[in-house]
Amino acid sequence: MLSERVKEIYQEIEQFEVATKEQLEQYRQRFVGRKGAVEALFEGLKDVIKEERRAVGQELNALKNYASDRFLAIQADFDANDSGSGGAPVDLTLPVVPNQLGSIHPLTLARAKIIEIFERMGFSVADGPEIESDWYNFTALNFPENHPAREMQDTFFVSKNAEDPTQDMLLRTHTSNVQIRMMERQKPPIRAIMPGRVYRNEAISARAHCFFHQVEGLYIDKNVSFKDLKDTLYHFSKEMFDKDVKIRLRPSFFPFTEPSAEIDIWLGTDTEETYRLSKGTGWVEIAGSGMVDPNVLINCGIDPEEYTGFAFGMGIERIAQLRYGVRDLRLYSENDVRFLRQFEGV
Repeated sequence: MLSERVKEIYQEIEQFEVATKEQLEQYRQRFVGRKGAVEALFEGLKDVIKEERRAVGQELNALKNYASDRFLAIQADFDANDSGSGGAPVDLTLPVVPNQLGSIHPLTLARAKIIEIFERMGFSVADGPEIESDWYNFTALNFPENHPAREMQDTFFVSKNAEDPTQDMLLRTHTSNVQIRMMERQKPPIRAIMPGRVYRNEAISARAHCFFHQVEGLYIDKNVSFKDLKDTLYHFSKEMFDKDVKIRLRPSFFPFTEPSAEIDIWLGTDTEETYRLSKGTGWVEIAGSGMVDPNVLINCGIDPEEYTGFAFGMGIERIAQLRYGVRDLRLYSENDVRFLRQFEGV
């Protein structure tokens, strides 16, 4: 059974000897990595009966956190030992380097450019809480009760409310919660973008992180059409990347929009970098979008017979990657000055 396998993994973690950095990397691959033993257990969660799935999911999350905490603790010990040994002593009599200015973080640069473009199109900037209730993060956005995003292996829950699940508290998984709050308190027309940090229960790697940044947009008014959405995102792409940029819309599905589409831009396959980013197709996704589902409008007290609207969302990390050629998402949050100084004067 899955519970017995969890106990076995606990024992393996406790008995795994880590005396060198090579053994630490072996530990990471075995227990912390995406293809490790802990992540493999989550694949079996779908076979657990529905009544036991939540309890088993909590047990698996506890195991995942245990493995990760041990890895981070051992890694911190290695780093502390490295910093305390060897190296030339610091000469405290040397003068400081004067007038040394810092640089702007690449995500801040990308965020500012995105905001500048949309403000010129008449969009205001809105913000909201990062700790949110289930209602604003899922239910009001037309997520069904059994949607995978509501499971604990995908979302960081802060507290659970057995009597009213819509009041479960969690770290927001998108900035769409700000859209719901705006539609509840403001009568259309509404035209705004919502930049901010979001959280997903992801294993950290070069291509994924447990927190990242999004910019979402919302336009609600009378007679808003899909063509308005297409023209808006096409204009944004030309301003952000190149006047001659080519985009395409691919049919997709999101619970809160209908119809929905993914937005791709054409990079080509002329260089190794563009071939890698586009996985050989020449196209790279930059955003998800669609017409706001009538159920979402109804949940916010807006009459879908009178008003329509569109919404879109894009990752700031992806935009920064395309503008600056950053390959590893972890670089954005490690505060390595060797990386950050590359963006001086950008």
